[in-house]
Amino acid sequence: MAEEAGGTAKFEVTATRRRPKTLDELAGQEFVVSTLKNSLEKKTIAHAYLFSGPRGCGKTSAARILARSLNCERGPGPVPCGVCTNCREIAAGSSLDVIEIDGASNTSVNDVRQIRDEVLFPPQSGAYKVYLIDEVHMLSTSAFNALL
Repeated sequence: MAEEAGGTAKFEVTATRRRPKTLDELAGQEFVVSTLKNSLEKKTIAHAYLFSGPRGCGKTSAARILARSLNCERGPGPVPCGVCTNCREIAAGSSLDVIEIDGASNTSVNDVRQIRDEVLFPPQSGAYKVYLIDEVHMLSTSAFNALL
């Protein structure tokens, strides 16, 4: 349990609290970590990254860390500071530049059209606009083709 500014208690899910905050904290993903670190260090950022694997291997965590690394005020770099406004907003899920979408709930072509319309707007405060699409395999075939 954490304390908010107004003195009210804010509860945090244990899985979120224990989620890795840097690439070095990702367990068992050395290949992913080295690939992402090299990309960030050399400033050769791809337009899309696909994380796949079984449940619990760190796909979403790696994507969130990448988003923080790209939009950190000290970056982009392999180690996000974790204290700047962008890092805190991304960690809290309130960043306007990092949009997390549940593919299992947004399965239609219209949902993908909305993403395509929004992607035209530049990032608000960070260097990059990042879309994290979780459970993308749940999209309909038409929606998946529209996304491509």
